Amino acid sequence: MRRVAAHGLLVLVASAYAGHPAVAQGPPAVIVIHAGQLLDRPGRAARGPATIIVSEGRIREIRDGLTPPPAGARLIDLSDRYVLPGLIDTHVHLESDAGGLAALVEDVSDEAPAKTLRALGNAKKTIEAGFTTVRNLGDGSGAALALRDASARGDVLAPRIVDAGRSISTTSGHMDSTLSLAEDLHGGIVQDNLCDGADACRRAVRLQIRRGADVIKIATTGGVNSRIGTGLGAQMFDDEAKAIVDTARLYGKKVAVHAHGADGINLALAAGAASIEHGTMLDDESVRLFKRGGAYLVPTLSTVNGYLERLAADPNAYSAEVMPKIQWRIGITGKNVEKAYPAGVKIAFGTDAGVSKHGRNADEFELLVKHGMPAAEAIKAATVNAADLLGLSAEIGTLEPGKRADLIAVAGDPLRDVAVLKQVSFVMKDGQVAKP
Repeated sequence: MRRVAAHGLLVLVASAYAGHPAVAQGPPAVIVIHAGQLLDRPGRAARGPATIIVSEGRIREIRDGLTPPPAGARLIDLSDRYVLPGLIDTHVHLESDAGGLAALVEDVSDEAPAKTLRALGNAKKTIEAGFTTVRNLGDGSGAALALRDASARGDVLAPRIVDAGRSISTTSGHMDSTLSLAEDLHGGIVQDNLCDGADACRRAVRLQIRRGADVIKIATTGGVNSRIGTGLGAQMFDDEAKAIVDTARLYGKKVAVHAHGADGINLALAAGAASIEHGTMLDDESVRLFKRGGAYLVPTLSTVNGYLERLAADPNAYSAEVMPKIQWRIGITGKNVEKAYPAGVKIAFGTDAGVSKHGRNADEFELLVKHGMPAAEAIKAATVNAADLLGLSAEIGTLEPGKRADLIAVAGDPLRDVAVLKQVSFVMKDGQVAKP
């Protein structure tokens, strides 16, 4: 019922905002974009001034130089800007804004309509920051699933959303919502995302697929933010992880795995995970398994920004059980990138926005560069690599004829200074201007 309520609320919001400038009303027949510098295929050299011709939401042609628009076409003049593909964040939580104890209160006190409106607001911040596609890894109420569909229809201003439904873990694992609650409240919490044993884990996957999940998110280790004293090592058996991956594959779905400890990372990679989220304590065996299976590491370094900002505002923002793990995470953040990138592990851009701040997704670029990735590779992680991980390379990730017209513009050269990506001045998604 919550997903139905979220869907209905989004329909009302879309109706209320019909004709409002913030809601795209559809592109004209032909749009011509003049780009001062064009990075059409991140990982390759920029191609200099270029003209991009867009119609029906897709790129039809790219010409070198600034050529005049045909009669009747709309010209968007970005001749003083650096243009590149719309950015992709492969790890967000659109429903979430708070952290620590405030997040616990938010989660149990807010109804689905409040979560839907919060997800919509966070989605607006995200697309205006230049992120035209996101993978939402955890959707308890159904708000993000409804928002995904509304965005696909063009009803609301939001990124393209790949959604995971409810994240799956074992009982007392990172996704067990009752860990922070008094026992007499447990009966009111939906826990169909918990599984113990291979058969139960197969069922948990099927339930999320029935909800409409695009991807399956699981946790094979403990988490920093969950109130449990059993650490950050493995909390799922090999056969459970294998049952999840095999069942997801049966339905054509990839599996994203929350994992901090090397034991949980390695059992997930051995099972066939498509990505490891966080991957904080990966080891030499992890590197071997990443490269053998072609999985992506999604480092989510931006979590430290969220922790530091919330602690600066309130030293008691997190519970006594969680604080030591947060301090550990702050101290170790980036060591995985320093090990994985030089070894040739594939890296996709993801922030864990919701733990960090929505709309500040581009902060991750500076952290990736700080820990050893060249700017060009960090940008590739947020475009080409991220599109590949999401299975959307035929649609997004580069600017090429036939692909969706998702692009952004910035005032400086991000290959020289990735910080310019924190000030995106123009955003287009599917040929519609999301930020003029």
